[in-house]
Amino acid sequence: MKKQFSQKWTISKYWLRSLITILLVIGVFFRFVNIDKKLYWGDEVFSSLRISGYTQSEMRKQLSNGRLLGIEDLHKYQYPNPEKNAIATIKGVIVEDSQILPLYILITQFWVKCFGDSVAAIRSFSAFISLLAFPCLYWLCQELFESSLVGWIAIGLIAVSPIHIVYAQEARAYSLSIVAILISSVALLRAMRLKTNVSWCIYAATLSIGFYTHLFFTLVAFAQGIYVLAIERFRLSKTSIYYLLSSLVGFISFVPWIWIIITNPQPEAVTWTNIKQTVFMSFARWAGIFSRAFIDLGISPNEPGKFKFVLIPFILILLALISYSIYVVCRRTSKKVWLFVLTLIGSVGLPLLITDFVFFKRYATSRYTLPSVLGIQLAVAYLFTTKITSISIKAWQKKFWSIVAFMVIMGEVVSCLVHSQSQIWWNQFPEKYQEYPKMAHIINQGKQPLLISDEDNIIPPLQVLSNLIDPKVQFQIVGKNQLPEITNGFSDIFLFLFEPSDFLKAGIEKVYNSKLQQVSTFLWKITKAN
Repeated sequence: MKKQFSQKWTISKYWLRSLITILLVIGVFFRFVNIDKKLYWGDEVFSSLRISGYTQSEMRKQLSNGRLLGIEDLHKYQYPNPEKNAIATIKGVIVEDSQILPLYILITQFWVKCFGDSVAAIRSFSAFISLLAFPCLYWLCQELFESSLVGWIAIGLIAVSPIHIVYAQEARAYSLSIVAILISSVALLRAMRLKTNVSWCIYAATLSIGFYTHLFFTLVAFAQGIYVLAIERFRLSKTSIYYLLSSLVGFISFVPWIWIIITNPQPEAVTWTNIKQTVFMSFARWAGIFSRAFIDLGISPNEPGKFKFVLIPFILILLALISYSIYVVCRRTSKKVWLFVLTLIGSVGLPLLITDFVFFKRYATSRYTLPSVLGIQLAVAYLFTTKITSISIKAWQKKFWSIVAFMVIMGEVVSCLVHSQSQIWWNQFPEKYQEYPKMAHIINQGKQPLLISDEDNIIPPLQVLSNLIDPKVQFQIVGKNQLPEITNGFSDIFLFLFEPSDFLKAGIEKVYNSKLQQVSTFLWKITKAN
């Protein structure tokens, strides 16, 4: 009987690993396919500015003097430049983006110098780094669950997880932060198991890497501290002492940047959090955040339309699945396992959840709650493993959970397919940028077009638009409350104002005896008045 079960188990494990391998191939494919087709939106433009080493003030001063510019003049501030070194890059981050940690910027700068400065090349670093999450996740499952099978299923779920695909194709630090979280988690569990000086030094090093990857990693590190102290029952044991020393070393390495953040605050960087939210809107946002780990058709809670209501039953089923997964982990695993999963889920999720529902503001976004999503996916992977392969589960239950797992995976694959074919996605604020492709198409139709704007519209609006329009388009950018000197020789002249300027519109109409014909929300065509 035991031999017969062992043979069946070997066969099932073979087919399972074959399925996971297929999902891995699909996941890698969707991380790189059409990577340059998505809109290179505002946040990515700011990443590119930081990579270039220039500051916003330098860029504005050099571009907004009213002279004629080509696309290459704007793109000079989007790619690494021989005039700027790593020190200049760090200075730019300190002065203008202190909340952005420098590790991603510096590594990406080196990557772009090696592999080119196209949109595909810049984004490919995030896609490449996201692949490192697979071995890290497998290792984490080995340390946490002591099961290679949970590791394989977790890899399969994350390989085609739509939220991981979205951020693997974005020129931001989110894929790097996922890897940093996984590595530090592995290092912590390994150090607690081995109890050696070297293992705790490795953990301290992973903390330093994480701290300089994303600001919210500090919450993950704090949650890891709660986990260690709870496991040690808040006693000053040898493990607790080693943990405190390792954390102290990691924290000290981050103190210089904490001082930079305090002395160079950037409150305007988080003005979007001031948007008031009702309880229902907050609930819808959180439901979307968690469900996007498994299904994502590009629908935002703020997007009008009836289609999003069709997704409500599926989202509720996924939320029930997530809740049940956490319940199963808490009931069937040791304290070492379920407490780690809960602290990972709550590390960022709990503080943001409290602030959202207490202050009714939009603090939580999918990019900030990735640690919580990782914890949820670990719980779901454990659920599927126990329900599909456990000896004590009845045959019809195994079939049921196999169907559930298959449907979840199919939802992920379909989501990835839809995402791969779209030009703009919910994470790129379509309500803000959805008209950019249309405006670019209108401008590109001209034989020799000129695009006029002012310094307030350089970044991100003009830089975003510059990645969509043809090289034949020329630009003329003026300072605030200044008028351009429009010359002859252009077939079409357009005025682009994402940030409004009544002075510029009225001045062009009056001084040049022209008429402004609005062709899009932020675009006007300048024609001679009759």
